[in-house]
Amino acid sequence: MSTDNPYLEKPWLNHYEAGVPEHVQYENICLPEFLKRSAEAFPDKMALTFQGYQISFSKLNEMADRFAACLTDFGVKKGDSVAILLPNVIPCVAAYYAILRIGAISVMNNPLYSDRELEHQFNDSGSKVLITLDLLGNRMIDLRPKTKIKQIIYTSIGDYLPFPKNFLFPLVGKKKGLAADVKPADNLYKWKALIARYAPNPQQVALDFDAVAMYQYTGGTTGVSKGVMLTHGNLSKQTQHVSAWFPTFGGDEIMLGALPFFHVFGLSTAMNLAIFKGWGNILVPKPQAPQLLEAISKFKPTFAPLVPTMYIGMLEHPDIAQADLTSIKGCFSGSAPLPVEVISEFEKKTGAVIVEGFGMTESCPVTHINPFKGDRKVGSVGIPISDTQSRIVDLGDGVTDVPVGETGELLVKGPQVMKGYWNRPDATAETLTDGWLHTGDIAKMDEDGYFYIVDRKKDMIISGGFNVYPRDIEEVFFEHPKVMEATVIGIPHPKRGEAVKVFVVLKEGQTATAEELMKYCEDKLAKYKWPTEIEFRGELPKTNVGKVLKKDLRVMEQQKKQ
Repeated sequence: MSTDNPYLEKPWLNHYEAGVPEHVQYENICLPEFLKRSAEAFPDKMALTFQGYQISFSKLNEMADRFAACLTDFGVKKGDSVAILLPNVIPCVAAYYAILRIGAISVMNNPLYSDRELEHQFNDSGSKVLITLDLLGNRMIDLRPKTKIKQIIYTSIGDYLPFPKNFLFPLVGKKKGLAADVKPADNLYKWKALIARYAPNPQQVALDFDAVAMYQYTGGTTGVSKGVMLTHGNLSKQTQHVSAWFPTFGGDEIMLGALPFFHVFGLSTAMNLAIFKGWGNILVPKPQAPQLLEAISKFKPTFAPLVPTMYIGMLEHPDIAQADLTSIKGCFSGSAPLPVEVISEFEKKTGAVIVEGFGMTESCPVTHINPFKGDRKVGSVGIPISDTQSRIVDLGDGVTDVPVGETGELLVKGPQVMKGYWNRPDATAETLTDGWLHTGDIAKMDEDGYFYIVDRKKDMIISGGFNVYPRDIEEVFFEHPKVMEATVIGIPHPKRGEAVKVFVVLKEGQTATAEELMKYCEDKLAKYKWPTEIEFRGELPKTNVGKVLKKDLRVMEQQKKQ
């Protein structure tokens, strides 16, 4: 790049908030040390609150130590994989830190996934142990023979509740669908019993900053989810430079832990950041409007990373009128564009400031954020955070930098960028070149160094804050005996941002209904991937080499709405 290159000149540095450094003075310590340090500095301070039940930093650290000792006893060694299949509950946090503490690799999984999706991730990662919920226990026992998982540990929503909820839960939990009986099986354990059995003195393991700490699975155009290898250094430095981006926030903040920790956005900006800063964290396992409004009103969080559907859901809920949201000082929004009217309405209701950002699983995920104090440009994903380089390159060659204001592919480089994809050297080589991460997003940069996402080079759909990869759904439809062809696009949805629409070409002589095909999907895809519309067509628009022209289908959809 030449010296007059706008990306090399980093115009965004002029818009950094006072106190935000261009380069962070990183501490070379891994995440488990964050927890240990906070436990030593604030032993009695609330670390996690779940439905009113509180656990201190010292108790959380002790729980992680006890489970680390358990894992070692189970035969888990440095470099082995351990799977977590949990919503935002106390054991999820303790288990994650325990896994990392003994040098094992954490594999976070979405509890909404189907058995088919989980089987792939368990097997691809080589997971040896699974921590899950009683509600999923019987399914996981049945799935276990198809995987390398030996031990299954399960917790319950009722394990950590305050009085009188803990007293009432055994009476009403099953009736409300919040608890389930798990059938007897070999190598099946209850979380609380295990924690009580082991002393909090795990084997001391030296952690390597460059070693892989977790596989975070992400979909792709191939239709098979890939394990993103995030190192201890990636995760530690991401936490530290997100912390550096918000110098206004001191040591007495309270985090709203509503973003799922099994997603890297929630993992970094809610779970790990709170532990690093010594902040209390309000866990919301089901982050829907009623639960969010109740948690904010009751427990008074001050910092809230959320996705657009959460903001919209709260504003549209009838309880918003009575809810007190004024404790919130700062909000971070990502995963999809946040409408201007939603920003202004939520800020008016709370008195908070919402900053939008950008990231992807391959970058832990945060690479860009709007300044918290300073110029927030509506529609922009902000400016590159500390130690993060960014440029826009020609879509044709993927190398040549394009001028300011012109569109191309967004590339990023920084300490948060992944090591690569697990067991996928070809995909790694396509995505990483000389340390630059090819995001697959079409973007532009303005003269001030603010970045705007224009379109997605990949055909990913973002529905309710979840990434939905069309190929995952297409693969399911291709397996249907009546379907000859199927293609998937995202269509606008008033609450979820985007929803899934499938275009289907049936085999000659076959008939089917939309309802029949939707029913077919139910046990093969996570619920948020289910199509909302199915359209039958005689043929699909294609290029002269047979590639489906999804952009033509999108145009047709837009014309219908006009």
